[in-house]
Amino acid sequence: MSAGLSPYRLGKARSLYNIFNVFNAFSYTLLAGSLITILAMRMDASSTVIGIISAFVYVAYFFLPVGKMLARLLSIMKVYCWTWILRSLTMTPLIAAPFVFQAGHRDIALGLTVLGTFCFHLNRGIGMIGNNPVLDALASGPDRGSYMTLIQIINAGLGMLTNLAVAMILSFWQDPPLALYAVLIVAGIASGVISGLMLGKLPDPETDKTAKKVNFGDMLKESFSDAPFKKFMAILFMTALASGVARIFAVVYCREVFHQNDSMVVLYTVFGGLGQLSVGFATKFLVDRIGVKPLFIICTILGFISMLPIALLPGGVTDNATVAVIFLAILLFMLNFSFLGAEGIAQTYFLGLIPTKYMLDMGIVYFICFGIAGAGGSFIAGLFLDTFTGLGFSRFAAFKFLYLALIIVIGVVLIHQRKLVRLGSLPLKNALEVLFSFRDLRAITLLDKLGKTNDSQEEEEILDALHDVPSQLAIKGLLDKAKSPRLSTRLEALRAMETISFLDEEAEKALMRDLLNHPYTTAYISARILGKHNCSSALPVLRELAASQDYMLAGEAIIALARMEDHACRPQIENIIVKTENPRLKLMGVEALGIYKSTRSLPVLLDILRSVDPPPYLRDGVALAMADILGLHQFYPLLLKFLADETLSPVLAIDEAEAAEEQYRSVHKGWRLRMGASLKKEANLAEGTRQAKALLPAVKAFMLEKKPALLSRWILELPEKVNPTAQAIFAEAILDDELNVYDRLKLLIVHWASQKLRNWE
Repeated sequence: MSAGLSPYRLGKARSLYNIFNVFNAFSYTLLAGSLITILAMRMDASSTVIGIISAFVYVAYFFLPVGKMLARLLSIMKVYCWTWILRSLTMTPLIAAPFVFQAGHRDIALGLTVLGTFCFHLNRGIGMIGNNPVLDALASGPDRGSYMTLIQIINAGLGMLTNLAVAMILSFWQDPPLALYAVLIVAGIASGVISGLMLGKLPDPETDKTAKKVNFGDMLKESFSDAPFKKFMAILFMTALASGVARIFAVVYCREVFHQNDSMVVLYTVFGGLGQLSVGFATKFLVDRIGVKPLFIICTILGFISMLPIALLPGGVTDNATVAVIFLAILLFMLNFSFLGAEGIAQTYFLGLIPTKYMLDMGIVYFICFGIAGAGGSFIAGLFLDTFTGLGFSRFAAFKFLYLALIIVIGVVLIHQRKLVRLGSLPLKNALEVLFSFRDLRAITLLDKLGKTNDSQEEEEILDALHDVPSQLAIKGLLDKAKSPRLSTRLEALRAMETISFLDEEAEKALMRDLLNHPYTTAYISARILGKHNCSSALPVLRELAASQDYMLAGEAIIALARMEDHACRPQIENIIVKTENPRLKLMGVEALGIYKSTRSLPVLLDILRSVDPPPYLRDGVALAMADILGLHQFYPLLLKFLADETLSPVLAIDEAEAAEEQYRSVHKGWRLRMGASLKKEANLAEGTRQAKALLPAVKAFMLEKKPALLSRWILELPEKVNPTAQAIFAEAILDDELNVYDRLKLLIVHWASQKLRNWE
């Protein structure tokens, strides 16, 4: 379908399918939901009969092969459409069942109920051959998971509203007349016929021609020889079994253990529908961001937890009406939230696991497995309850044993789920971090808005907001916007990417393409991002771009090379700094040398100051780069004080010398008492004390009297452990008249000398 439809026609097909789901959900809720279970209980059906009726929901899947055979004779959509109409019409025996029961023919009434329900699900099973191909075609594209979840939301929302309306109708009577159930069934049949007619308006899905050539037996053998698929099907079987029993018999639990009336039981199913709706919204919100596997596991964990109260609940709780109502509402909500969430996500996982050419045949296998589990579980659970009751156990105790068995089954599922193939999902630990991270949840919300907006101004506002909430989950959405034809959008998208802490391989490749394809526009931002993330694969390209005519790009490439410690390029960068006349490129080159932290670059930096009247910002850059090379981290705040008032240069330098001398004396005071009388250390102390006394006079002579000789000699007399390159360069620099005009440099040299005294051993 998707391959042959334009985006407009695909959107139109989705709209029709959404309308179909509205009518279908209303019909299904009335004809196959808890209403039929309540009607059967009103007609005195045993738990075994309830189990049989519930099992038909899953028996439907056994008739999928019949649907496949019919699809070879007719089109898939014709089979889907006509069987959907027939499934509703075959429920007409249930219209008569309430009246037959009132006439005193209980067995015939239950027989009509069983017959109508069976025929409904038989036709449903045949028609469902079209479900997976249609859904697979309509859910194509990057929003696959979210669209599939949207269908679940529609079904859950309509189911909940329908149950709420039924509960309100039934609440007018203490014991609603059975004829009322017949009226509701008529409404369900009418809606079901309309939903079938809506299906007839959808185009046939296109199927892979190779799929017709695939032998079913060979395909089945190949699929089940694949360990991940085999493990998934085993997990699906156990999940479907526990899900079907836990949800269906929760309705019986409400009536038989807590003795709730019809309207209250239907009201609890409204909370169940709310749970299904909630998990649909949660899944739609998260599935395309964190993947299906962690959501599958989380829903299963919640299912495990939601069944614990039934197995552990003390008997006295059933006597308190208020507690009973609250407990049952929460119970139905959680059971549907967890298990219907798990079922929906399992189908999404299946569609991602199976090749398209196997989709039709393996869809049959999927639903048959699902049907065997659900039908077998429902029948056995009903028999289980009746057997335990027959052995003298109360219904309360029988339900405890039943749900304890289900807890064990789900426990086994959880043990094996962690071994499922991830299919691009986040690990469970990371997924849980997302769920409990406001930043990531906020980013997902913004990404959802970003995907829906067509307004360029709003697009830029959202990208700006994403910059403030950096999240790994935003990478894909930002990369999509980085391809925008609008420059401002690309700039905002890449700016937001700068805040992300880790780049995956796809992101690195995208940024590399931007480096090559968008000079003079956004390439410089991509270079900066690659440098920040130390992407070594970009080194060859960045080396070439260091000489680019795009000075912004060249500057960021130089910075990136320095951050990645590509020392082989340092001489090339020094050469660029010397030759370029571009002030920004020169300044960025200076910053790069500071990042390299090589004292061999100090002469190049001093040569920049020897050039003709370097601008103030370049003088600042050179001073800071030299401070970075020498590890003088406290020079930056000192430079800020100087820039606030440049006349304070002598005062700041003298303060540095005085503070260093005082610190030296405080550290070494009483040294002989602490360390003993080692001759070597005595000599070291004596030399240090002499140097400490000499520093302040040397600095005063240098800064106030412009006599650098004393300070130059002081630097040369520093001990051997001082960096000899810096020592020689600074001793010579303060004697150079070309350099002595720069107070920044003089302040830097005094700060460096003071630090050497502070660090004296």
